[in-house]
Amino acid sequence: MSGVSSVSSSDFRQIAIRTEAGKAERLFRAAVSAFCSLTRPSRREIAQLEDLTLPLFDEVSVESRRYVAAALSECEYAPTALVRRLAEEPVEIAAPLLTRSNALSDIDLITLIGRHGLPHARAIARRKELNPTIADLIRALERPTLVKTRPPETVTKLTPKPEPVAKADADRPVSGEAAENARRRLRSMMRPAGDAADVNTFLGQPAYVRLRETALTGNTAFFQTALADALEIDFATARSMTRQSDYTALLAALRALDLSEDRAFLIAVAVYPGEFPHPQAIRLFLDRYRLLHREAALDKVRAWKAETLSRAIRDKAADTIVGERRDASNGDDASSGLKAS
Repeated sequence: MSGVSSVSSSDFRQIAIRTEAGKAERLFRAAVSAFCSLTRPSRREIAQLEDLTLPLFDEVSVESRRYVAAALSECEYAPTALVRRLAEEPVEIAAPLLTRSNALSDIDLITLIGRHGLPHARAIARRKELNPTIADLIRALERPTLVKTRPPETVTKLTPKPEPVAKADADRPVSGEAAENARRRLRSMMRPAGDAADVNTFLGQPAYVRLRETALTGNTAFFQTALADALEIDFATARSMTRQSDYTALLAALRALDLSEDRAFLIAVAVYPGEFPHPQAIRLFLDRYRLLHREAALDKVRAWKAETLSRAIRDKAADTIVGERRDASNGDDASSGLKAS
């Protein structure tokens, strides 16, 4: 997008108005062509292009979508909504955007891989400056059994001494990459663009930010603490949820927090990396997450809270009994002492 613009911004705006000049097909192509000729489009012009083209999207041919995808892939200021819509198309259309467009964020790329599998993943793998985490994920999807693991001595030097885990954790089958490397690489993932964008309003807490950051540390206790705080349950319950052999309980917790599916997936893959060895597993998670009604997930959380309260009552009762027995024992000792004297 260098050099002198061949079409002015006023020309671009006129194209959006002259619907009588052609049908959807011609208007769709002409508007994008004019936009791509702008050296530095304004926010208003970007919004105008989206307002014009998105309603026409379903009316235009595959060839026009392919043309527009190729044009926008070279556009430095491409409209995000239109690019995302085109990226959801079959790879024959979306490939230029998947390979080159800077309008797609890392989260967008992960979501596209989860939804469309290897065809999109292979196109994304050709990006020049691809996040190493995503590159590793694609390699694992291509040949999960051939991904190398760091040598044991390296793991010992770079990671803290692991905490004891329950038998379910020890017996959980994980691939080589997932076991030691996935969380470490995920730490390099995106940082929030702004506090407001990442704050989940459930219970008035920034739940997503805390859950994401603690999950990516690889420290299970940190994540369990954040999960307990977000759901208002005790630590023991949060720990038991994340020590299960699959992510069913975690899925319900994330759904109760009303996280978007891409955010829920990022947390799930950080906590359960071995559960996502291939695109089908990612797609299954997304399908299960979409189908889980939030009210059902909230019922699960209420049950966990009830169990937390019940445990607290039982513990209080046990403490009371122990105290009474101790007092009684002290009383007996005192009586014995008086008799002996």
